[in-house]
Amino acid sequence: MGEIAGVILAGGRATRMGGGDKGLRPLGDRRLIDHVIARLAPQVGALAINANGDPSRFDEFGLPVLPDPLPDFPGPLAGVLAGLEWAAAEGYAAIVTAAADTPFFPADLVAGLTRAAGPDRLALAASRDASGKLWRHPTFGLWPIALRDDLRASLLDGLRKIVLWTDRHGAGLAEFAHTGHDPFFNVNAPEDIAAAELLLVHQ
Repeated sequence: MGEIAGVILAGGRATRMGGGDKGLRPLGDRRLIDHVIARLAPQVGALAINANGDPSRFDEFGLPVLPDPLPDFPGPLAGVLAGLEWAAAEGYAAIVTAAADTPFFPADLVAGLTRAAGPDRLALAASRDASGKLWRHPTFGLWPIALRDDLRASLLDGLRKIVLWTDRHGAGLAEFAHTGHDPFFNVNAPEDIAAAELLLVHQ
């Protein structure tokens, strides 16, 4: 834990939610991002938020707010790069990322990703759907500081899809079992809030 920092990816534009910060939408008596912070903070040595725009809207959390280091919303990999550069300056060896709209991810996310790390110390989370198909969740990953220059070069070359880059580096896959629901259920649209409220009752 002491060598790994956490980064909450909140840099998306939430177009299916009508814009704004999905992480600041209410869920129960808190907001989505409050649930994410509560789950990730105990698993890591330090925590930051990747978000663009006015950082003051996150002031109450008392966490560093990291904008994408590249313009024009190049996607989650830019948030990963922002986190890697921040964590490198703080003396960490790696980061684990979590999406701001996924409030029920595993409490052992960091441990599972660490066990599954590939030869370059990369790993992505995965879970199976009702049919048994295994799905990768690329915004939940373990990312070593040592690959940050490679990631920046790849982004500048136009790479946007996470798995293209992680496959190139032999990322391991950490499969997390369902506990009555997909632990990586995320809130993409307004109707997902109602589903999340039901899941919250059974946590």
